[in-house]
Amino acid sequence: MKATIDRLQHWITEVPVRIESLSELKSSIRPQPHKWSKKEILGHLCDSALTNMQRFVRAQYEPQPYVVLKYAQNQWVEHMNYQNQPMGQILNLWIALNTQVVNIIAHIPEDRLIYTCDIGEGQMVTLKWLIEDYLKHLEHHLEQIWER
Repeated sequence: MKATIDRLQHWITEVPVRIESLSELKSSIRPQPHKWSKKEILGHLCDSALTNMQRFVRAQYEPQPYVVLKYAQNQWVEHMNYQNQPMGQILNLWIALNTQVVNIIAHIPEDRLIYTCDIGEGQMVTLKWLIEDYLKHLEHHLEQIWER
């Protein structure tokens, strides 16, 4: 998990530097009516952190296989109202949430990383896989922010 934790800590440091270079206007532009703005993408990453924190904690104590909680990402982004919040506020939330994600991951005993999680559609994965997938998902969406 060290590599995953190191990578998350890298992004906790790097993302604020990159976000600071974006104007509020540029952060608010939706490339198409049904596509998220940069603010909404970062907000989605906040929602992902909130959801995955629960997963990472619950998977350690609920009966196995732990059935992963699903969430409706478009509804979360809409109801969290990220589009109408300052980017700095969303960024502060993202930093705080991911700092806590790192804390959770860093304190998971090694033997629990192999606990089984049911992610739906007959797919079983380990807690370790869930954590690594969280990082992949985060980096995928950060690339979307940088490329637009």
